[in-house]
Amino acid sequence: MTELTGQQIADQAPAGWVYLLGGLQTRIRTADFAAGLAIVDAVGAAAEAMDHHPDLDLRYTHVDVRLTSHDVGAVTARDLRLARTVSGIAADAGTATECATVSRLELALDSPEFGAVLPFWGAVLAMASAGDELRDPFGVLPAVWLQESGSAEPRQRWHPDVWVDPAQVQPRIDAAVAAGGTLVSDAEAPSFWVLADPQGNKVCLCTWQARTTGD
Repeated sequence: MTELTGQQIADQAPAGWVYLLGGLQTRIRTADFAAGLAIVDAVGAAAEAMDHHPDLDLRYTHVDVRLTSHDVGAVTARDLRLARTVSGIAADAGTATECATVSRLELALDSPEFGAVLPFWGAVLAMASAGDELRDPFGVLPAVWLQESGSAEPRQRWHPDVWVDPAQVQPRIDAAVAAGGTLVSDAEAPSFWVLADPQGNKVCLCTWQARTTGD
C-alpha cells in the first residue's frame, strides 16, 4: 500500500474525519456506554472482515477511532475504506462521525544538544526512539519529539504541540486570545501557529497542511 499525503487524505476522507499526526481520526457520540459498546462491536466485526484493525477508545459518551496502516507506518487507501465503513456504522446507529472536538497532543523538548538528553527521556518514559522522536509502543502517552534550539537564557524548554483539524485553528486562536493569550507568530502557517499564555509560555497549533510528507 502507498502512503497518502495530507492533501490526499483531506480530499478523500469521509465527513467527520481528520488527519492528525500520522493517523485518521474521528469521534462518534453515543447516548450511553451500551450504545458505544455496540458500535465498537460492529466496528470490530467490520475490521476483522477487512483484516485491518483500528485503535478504539470507548468512553461513556463517545467512541474515538484512529486509523493507520501499521505495516506502512502511515495512512493508506485501506484506512479510507475502513473510515467509510465506520461512518456507515455510525449512521446506522443513529449518530455520526465528527472531528471538531478531536485533537492530538505531542510534546516538544527544545535543546541545543537534544541527542544528549534523548536516551534519558526514552528511559524515563519507557519509549522507543525513532530518529528525533520518542514513541509509546502502546500508543497511550503523547509522542515526544526533540528539536535543536539556541542556548540563550531564559528559554522555554518544553512546549506542547496540539494537532487539530485546520477548520478549528482560527476558533482556537480566537478563544486563546480572548482568554488573555497572544498570537506570537503565524510565519509557518498553515503548518503551525505559535501562541503564548499571559506569562509567555508557548504552544503550537499544528495541522497537516504545507508539510512535505504525510506527517
